[in-house]
Amino acid sequence: MIDCHTHIIAAWHSEPLTEDKLLKAVDALGIERFVILPIGVSPETPYAYFGTEDVLEAYNRHPDRIIPFCSLDPRNGYNSPNTDFSWILRKYKELGCKGLGELTANLYFDDPRCENLFNHCGMVGLPVLFHLAERIGGTYGLVDDAGLPRLERCLRECPNTIFIGHGPAFWSEISLDVDDATRGGYPKGQIIPGRLQQLLREYPNLYGDLSADSGFNAITRDPDYGYKFLEEFQDKLLFGTDLCSVGQVVPIVGYFRQGLEEGKISKATYDMITEQNAIRILCLEG
Repeated sequence: MIDCHTHIIAAWHSEPLTEDKLLKAVDALGIERFVILPIGVSPETPYAYFGTEDVLEAYNRHPDRIIPFCSLDPRNGYNSPNTDFSWILRKYKELGCKGLGELTANLYFDDPRCENLFNHCGMVGLPVLFHLAERIGGTYGLVDDAGLPRLERCLRECPNTIFIGHGPAFWSEISLDVDDATRGGYPKGQIIPGRLQQLLREYPNLYGDLSADSGFNAITRDPDYGYKFLEEFQDKLLFGTDLCSVGQVVPIVGYFRQGLEEGKISKATYDMITEQNAIRILCLEG
C-alpha cells in the first residue's frame, strides 16, 4: 500500500505524532510507502509548522519509505498573481518532492494567485493536492461554490496540472442532493451520483484523495454504491489515511482489505487505488 496523505505534527495533541511514531503507525497498518505533506504553511491552518525542509529531512532519513511533498502559499512572493514560483518548485523537485500540498490557503479556488501557482506546478510537473472548504473565513482550505464551478474552471484552464481533491466540500459533491447545509460536513444516506463523478469523467487531470473522514464517508455512506464507485473510477482515486495523531483509527485500511477478500472490489481495482495510481501520478519507482 502507498498512502497519499500523512502528516508529522509535533505540537497539536498532548502526545505529538513524531517521525518515529508515524513510522510505527504505518508499519502497524501494513503501509509500505507514504506521502508526508507539509502543514502550517498557510496562516489559516491552526497547527504547528512542519514545512517542506522538515519533510525533506525526514525523507533523507527514510528514502525507501517516505514520499516528500512541498508546500507553498499562493500569497508567497509579494502576494501577487504574477509571482514566479518555478525556480523554487524546480529546486524542491530536484531534492525529491513528488507533489505540492496539502494546499490549505483559504482563498477562492480560481483566485488569480491560486491559478498562478497551479500553472507553475503544471509547468514543473508537480501534482497539487488541495483541501477544499465551503466558505471563506473560520476554516482552512481553498473555497468553491456548490457544484464546483471554480474547480472546473481551473481544470479547464490548467490542463497540464494534476489536481488531487480532498476534504468535505470536495467529497460531499459525490451526491447530487448535497446542499449548503451539508456540503461542508459528512452527509449521510443514499448517493445520487453527483457533480464530482461528472468532473472525474470529463477531466483527465482530476483525481480524488480518499483519506480522512471525508473520503471514507463518501465511499461508505451508501454501501451498495461505494464499491461500485471504486470500480468505475479505479484509475482516478488514491488511497490515503490522513494520519495526524497518535492512536488514530483509520478504518479505510480494513475497508479495502475486506472488500478485496469478499470480492466486492477486484484485485485490479485494489492494486490501482492502493498503489499503482500513486506510482503513475507521482512518478515513483514501482
